[in-house]
Amino acid sequence: MSQPTSFTSANYAVRIAFVVELAEHLHAYGTTAQRLEGAVIAVTQRLGLDCEPWVNPTGMILSFSDPLRPPGDSDTTRVIRMPPGDVDLYKLCETDRITSLVMAGEMDIAEGHAALRALDAREPGALGKALQVLGFAMVAVGVAGLWRLPWADIATAGTIGLLIGLLDLATRDGTRLKEAGEALAGIVAGAVAILVSAFIVPLNLNTVIIASLIVMLPGMALTNAMNELTSQHLVSGTARFAGAITTVLKLTIGTIIALALAQLVGISPNVRALRPQPDWVEWGALLVASTAFAILFRAARRDVLLVMAAAASGYLISRWVGNALGANIGLFVAALVITAAGNGYARWADRPGAVIRVPGIIMLVPGSNSLRGLMTLVQQQSVEAGQEAALLVMNIVLALIAGLLFGNVVLPARKNL
Repeated sequence: MSQPTSFTSANYAVRIAFVVELAEHLHAYGTTAQRLEGAVIAVTQRLGLDCEPWVNPTGMILSFSDPLRPPGDSDTTRVIRMPPGDVDLYKLCETDRITSLVMAGEMDIAEGHAALRALDAREPGALGKALQVLGFAMVAVGVAGLWRLPWADIATAGTIGLLIGLLDLATRDGTRLKEAGEALAGIVAGAVAILVSAFIVPLNLNTVIIASLIVMLPGMALTNAMNELTSQHLVSGTARFAGAITTVLKLTIGTIIALALAQLVGISPNVRALRPQPDWVEWGALLVASTAFAILFRAARRDVLLVMAAAASGYLISRWVGNALGANIGLFVAALVITAAGNGYARWADRPGAVIRVPGIIMLVPGSNSLRGLMTLVQQQSVEAGQEAALLVMNIVLALIAGLLFGNVVLPARKNL
């Protein structure tokens, strides 16, 4: 297919610079390897370039050539080292919009490159940072409410979530504490929960800790890793899986340190198993959790209600179908419906399906079960104690991956995002 004159006549280096900038943005916003590579290949074909991308969670290799020039005459390779991406739905949608304008010829390639670079300059102000911190607390409160914990447990989880949000804000910009951020979060969660249960009111101790740490758990990363592995992106999937496991290990290390320190100083937490809340608390908690994910995923104002609806729908579908047919079938159906809905939204709205897919899946991922299993394993020093939780995690992941795969079969995606 012949390319528009404006593309093929553009400077070769300018076209490469635009594609590299686009790839960096998609990687920074948490795009999986297969979707990022698909998006890059689609754009380079329109720009009259040959490109062989190789993507992993911590970097990319992009090899370019000009098909109109002799082989080897125009070969250019870019090796890009990047940290693992984080979901930012607003910037992802803006990146998609800018790219669409360039592909449609409504924006010059150089202008598109400048517009993408301008996105990097958009940093959240004081209000945005405060909302992000509040989002951590809201997720903890929402999840604790969904689990129908007592009010004291919900309040404790929310307080810990707020402290972890402040810790995340302090360590986000590459401070020397960043690498130990998850372990420090585990220490904070464990210490506060132990002190509250020992001196104020008994708690569902492990459950409160997990609810407060839920936002840091790599359930989405674990699901994406398995998705990449099933898509034959073996290196990226293996690396992402290892990163997810490492995060769970660091969170577990932090909580176990807090428990060990409490034991050394003679503080014994009062643990109870109680979930007394009525149905209306669960509905309110679902609203709080859905709002929190819209904040944490940095959804644009126009997308807030859509993101909230997607998050709530994923949970409700899995809950209702799970009650009728079994938990794993509920997860499978929810993942299938959400994936198909995201692909449909991308088709008909011509916007990234991630706006629906990511928040819809986040309520289903197995992060809390993986942390619970590892904590039980370490606390009881028994492999058998953690086997049940490990099997539960495996079943959840299998159900989600099956839903993602067959959701793409039911309604294939036209956009890679």
